[in-house]
Amino acid sequence: MELDLFARRSDYQWEIPPHGAMRVPGVIYADETLIRAMDHKVYEQTVNVACLPGIVRAAYVMPDAHWGYGFPIGGVAAFDPDEGGVVSAGGVGFDISCGVRCLHTGLTRDDILRVQKPLADRLFQCIPAGVGSSGAIRLDSQEMDAMLAGGAKWAVERGWGEPADLERIEEGGRMKGARPAAVSQQAKKRQRDEMGTLGSGNHYLEIQEVVAIYDRPAAAAFGLIEGATVIMIHCGSRGLGHQIGTEFLKQMAITAAEHGIALPDRELACAPIRSPLGETYLGAMRAGINCALANRQILTQLVRQVFAELLPAARLSLLYDVSHNTCKVETHQVDGRMRELYVHRKGATRAFGPGHPDLPETLRASGQPVLIGGSMGTGSYILRGCETAEALAFASACHGAGRAMSRHRAQHTWHGRQVIDDLAARGILIRSPTQRGVAEEAPDAYKDVGAVVDAAEAAGLARKVARVAPLICVKG
Repeated sequence: MELDLFARRSDYQWEIPPHGAMRVPGVIYADETLIRAMDHKVYEQTVNVACLPGIVRAAYVMPDAHWGYGFPIGGVAAFDPDEGGVVSAGGVGFDISCGVRCLHTGLTRDDILRVQKPLADRLFQCIPAGVGSSGAIRLDSQEMDAMLAGGAKWAVERGWGEPADLERIEEGGRMKGARPAAVSQQAKKRQRDEMGTLGSGNHYLEIQEVVAIYDRPAAAAFGLIEGATVIMIHCGSRGLGHQIGTEFLKQMAITAAEHGIALPDRELACAPIRSPLGETYLGAMRAGINCALANRQILTQLVRQVFAELLPAARLSLLYDVSHNTCKVETHQVDGRMRELYVHRKGATRAFGPGHPDLPETLRASGQPVLIGGSMGTGSYILRGCETAEALAFASACHGAGRAMSRHRAQHTWHGRQVIDDLAARGILIRSPTQRGVAEEAPDAYKDVGAVVDAAEAAGLARKVARVAPLICVKG
């Protein structure tokens, strides 16, 4: 993008002054290199989001931003229902509650390397991945509704995990206010056989080594030490979330004019928070969040079973589970007073700072773990929320590396087999049902995750705690 589109507020903060129908400014957090590389569509979408009714303070964009559906990926926007604020299905995204969970293993790199190949093979056998993948779980109508209401808590109650897991999951593993009845039968049908599956795209399960520590007190609070190994699981609500998004976007687009909403882009279809459609969507969306939380919980137990077979000394405990495609009701200070807002984060991570009451007591002093997934072969980061993020972007941070090119272009740039071989030569084993999927997710198809994380830290959105490097990656 051209820099003259912005008023530069600092080396890492770029403002789009309100103009036209914009109700608030647009603010992008990035360094000069990252912002120059962003597609102009990010600018257009940020401007459009800033036009929505009831938006508060600014339309924010994270340093990993790229073009999305309606909202840019990496977009954050809060809405006040007392000021006609809206909820947007496009502002949440199709993969509702897509997120990342990180597990300790209690093992070292050498422990993993001794069984690296059989471990990779066994994980690939036991973790269904890819387009249309289905698991061993079949939910009838009663259990489907129980899962949509109960989330990870439902999964633990049925033997998929441990009660202690729930303490390290956002919302305690269960999103309140879910309305299973607001989820269509088609959405439920799509999910009936997909519990405990990774899906496709950039979703993955990785075994990783902690290779660098940047904040030793926070690392100690998180239980991270150099040379230890962790597991990251990145996935969401699968077909159910996509169906919810598709159906409600259509309804919101049809009814927008009835609510007096002039959409700058049909993809920004929305409804007033205090309207029957807005309330119904929120109930369905919260059920989608519970679906994703339950899905990651089941996957966790499947991974535990594999480790029990091959590495019985392992102790897989949960560090944290955080979503990055949500709309949540939160209390934030705006203009000197506390206000209840509906905060949309699309490809952005909640990043509460130290002392926040919604954090588990064991993590409250350090701040929330913020899990930043990289691309295959490049490593990932664990950050922590910091005090400054609240005022900057409603306590939000980036969520990953962010795509640098489309999947279509990546397919025509790399061959999956070559990517797999190149990574194997570096000691990283990839397991995937399709070589096409590997090509789409080639490391160079993404931004430099280190540069994204450095920009987030420099802007004050979060603080680096540790970097992890992949040893095994199972992906769709």
